[in-house]
Parts: sequence; C-alpha cells; structure tokens
Amino acid sequence: MARRPQRFALYPQIQLLRPPGVSASLPAPTAPTHFEFGPLSWAERYRAAILREFAPVLHGRVVEEGAGVGHFTAQLARLPQIQELVAVEPNPQFGAQFRQRHPHLRLVEGTLESVPAQPPWDAVVSVNVLEHIADDQAQLARYRQLLVPQQGHLCLFVPARPELYAPLDRDFGHYRRYGRPELQHKLQQAGFSLVRLHYFNCVGYFIWAVNFRWLKRRHFNPTLVRLFDRLLFPAAYRLERLVRPPFGQSLIAIARAV
Repeated sequence: MARRPQRFALYPQIQLLRPPGVSASLPAPTAPTHFEFGPLSWAERYRAAILREFAPVLHGRVVEEGAGVGHFTAQLARLPQIQELVAVEPNPQFGAQFRQRHPHLRLVEGTLESVPAQPPWDAVVSVNVLEHIADDQAQLARYRQLLVPQQGHLCLFVPARPELYAPLDRDFGHYRRYGRPELQHKLQQAGFSLVRLHYFNCVGYFIWAVNFRWLKRRHFNPTLVRLFDRLLFPAAYRLERLVRPPFGQSLIAIARAV
C-alpha cells in the first residue's frame, strides 16, 4: 500500500494510477504538505457535518487513519460513545504537531500495520486518506481485517468525481478522485456491505470546478473558506440531508465488514 513520499514515506511505492479522463500531460501527484489541512481547520461546520454522518456507527473501539495534525481526531474524541480512540499518522512532523495540539489523545506514529488487529475494532475512520494510496484496494482490505466481523464499520470520506481532478489534487498527492460506482465496487470487492454511499457538498462541486479545475488555482483563500462554511454550507447541507444530490465534491461511505 503506497502513499506519496514525504508524508507517506513509510509506505512502499506502487505504480502511479492516473484518474480516468485526466490528460496524460498532467504531471504526476507530488507529496502533500501541511496546507492540505488548512481548509479543514477553517471549516468547522463542514467538519461537524462529516462527523454527523459517521456518528451513528461510531462506538466502542475506533481507529482513525491519517490523522494529520488532529483536527478531526479532536471531534471524534468528544463523542461519548467512543470508549477507545487511536489516531494513526505516518509523518513525524505532523505527528509532532498532533502531540503538541492534543497531548491527551493517543497517537500511533506509523501505518495501519502498526495497529494490532486483535481484539478487532468497532470502527475505522478514514477522512481524505484513501486517495493518497496507490493500491487503494489493498488498503480497503486492510480496513476490513481490522474490524469486528459482521459488526464493525468503515467510515470513509474521499474526493469525488474524476472530472474534477485538478492541479491542486496533484499538489495534494491525490492519485485519483472517485466516482460512486467505482467506490461501491471496490468496497464490495474488499468484503464490505454498503450501509450508505452518497455524494457530499454539491455546492463545493461547482466551486472546485471553477477555481481549481478550470482556473487551475493552487491555493485556498482562508477568508472565502470561512465565509462558505458560515453562510453557504449550512443551508446547502440541510437540503442535502433531505434530498441526496446526484453529484458532489466528495463521497461519504459507511460500510459494514462481512
């Protein structure tokens, strides 16, 4: 299972996969840097919405892969139904920042291979991680191996729609963006039964398409991200919960180990 170097240097390298429909002239993904965490840290309501989607199946023993500097981990830690929470982060620099910010939370500096599979886990949380891994099918199988059979859940959040793949995706170290049928097939191949699989943030689809796919911008504007999070996203998300959109910037999957 391979991720891009620097952040993911602990994973052996496997061949680069180019997203469908992306020009062969587009440069290969590079190593992601700390600026990928910026938008998530600025968007509190956005993070809370992701957690709300996952919360019904989060309980007992939970492991979060690719915790970064701990933005999402801190929210997981507030859920009273989680009895044990372990965050996993392979990059030592991010791990050091995690420990500074959240000294009370448990962190494993390494990969999922450093996490014991016994006793099995009740949930695995993977937010914006799978797209960084070349052999994502093998990684999904690893998630399955960690979970309680017939009961454990994978909570997965990934960038969606291959046609949105932009230079900024490459900067972030993304091998791909996912289509819904592709992700459904890969989850089933890995031994999961789907509980829910749907697009998330339909407004973000258009924002990403214009700013990063068409205009090829290479950075986020913190002020605009905060305004989006405060003014636009809450109303759009309320509508999404009533009627799931046929497209979105991301995909949310909740899948049960079988």
